Amino acid sequence: MKLLIRSARVLFPESDHHGRVRDVLIDGGNIARLGEHLPDGADHYLEGPNLHLSAGWFDLRAHAKDPGYEAKEDLDTLSRAAAAGGFTDLALLPNTNPVVQTKQAVQYLRRYGQAQLVSLHPMAALTLKTEGQEFTEMLDLHHAGAVAFTDGEHPSWNADLLLKSLQYLAPVSGLVVNRPEEPTLAKFGQMHEGLVSTRLGLKGLPPMAEELMLERDLRLLEYLLAVGGPTPRLHVALLSSAGAVELVRQAKRRGLPVSADVAAHHLALTDEALTGFDTNLKVAPPFRTEADRRALWVGLADGTIDAIVSDHHPHDVESKHLEFDQAEFGAVGLETAFAVANTFNEGQLSLEDLIEKFTTAPRRLLGLPQPTLAEGQPACLTVFDPDLLWAPTEANLRSRAKNSPFLGVNLRGRALAVVNKGRVEV
Repeated sequence: MKLLIRSARVLFPESDHHGRVRDVLIDGGNIARLGEHLPDGADHYLEGPNLHLSAGWFDLRAHAKDPGYEAKEDLDTLSRAAAAGGFTDLALLPNTNPVVQTKQAVQYLRRYGQAQLVSLHPMAALTLKTEGQEFTEMLDLHHAGAVAFTDGEHPSWNADLLLKSLQYLAPVSGLVVNRPEEPTLAKFGQMHEGLVSTRLGLKGLPPMAEELMLERDLRLLEYLLAVGGPTPRLHVALLSSAGAVELVRQAKRRGLPVSADVAAHHLALTDEALTGFDTNLKVAPPFRTEADRRALWVGLADGTIDAIVSDHHPHDVESKHLEFDQAEFGAVGLETAFAVANTFNEGQLSLEDLIEKFTTAPRRLLGLPQPTLAEGQPACLTVFDPDLLWAPTEANLRSRAKNSPFLGVNLRGRALAVVNKGRVEV
């Protein structure tokens, strides 16, 4: 099949075509021609007044739910939601049933992704059953294709195991991912601890729970650097507080090997949004204050925060349509991540820098090759309109789950097509 993309502005910083308007002919999964006013002769055409073209978007944090929780999401609906959101690649958390802690589990996810447009990159469990008590066979999992190691939605509370994991994986440049949260301080918490939680009568989750755990993790990194040996690699998932952003900023200035990400929804909403007790807004970490939200944007702009993630966490109706304190944490985000970040950007990042947080940065952190835009190269592309206005609804979301905080909210920017491995999704 031949696809001709007409008059798209190219956002590929490493390409000579960057910033220019180009036609791109894709034939058999490869970029056949690049240029201006390419002749007709394709089987399909993609054109419009405001097309932009980038490397395929890569989400660094998504819940697969398959195997074990297919009623919430399966790999088919996950992949369709990812493609609709503009993603060609997903890094998957290990919190399935059974947990992704064996070579067979890693290979199951990889094999499924190899046959689909969207590539799946499993992250393996750091500890057995993600319980923080016993190591997994990390080197075997690494060689089987695990791209990182994490207990996913569960913070790595065991300092000794985290320290040894960082040490153990350093010789193979293995990435350890932790969502910092001190579990005893966060116990029974429902939302950000502050004036709004007091007003609503909900137990709060204090920023200190995130910041104390993060301080501990950074101290562990400093210790390992001091004792010498291969350099460990730590990635901090889902920053949500101004204090946590500053801790990572200072750690990077000291030369610590740390990186960080933020969920798109944390760039948009604050705890004030929870006054209606909408359980679709119950996420972990919680939405915090306006000052925290602004600090996250500053962290993205100055390079403290490396990537923007969807933190796609699908739930069925039975898990969300409950009293607030009984509902599960999490929101779907694959189909809205770019649009939310783009809508609430407020000039903090250029479009080029925003796209970098969805493309180059995630692959760099995982040590994966970057797509190239050149004739004869495989096409791994996302075509989008950064100004297209739309609103998510339960009807137009392709995820099996509908627990989005942005249902009915007018958003700006949407993926129009993705091309990967010889497949096209429009």
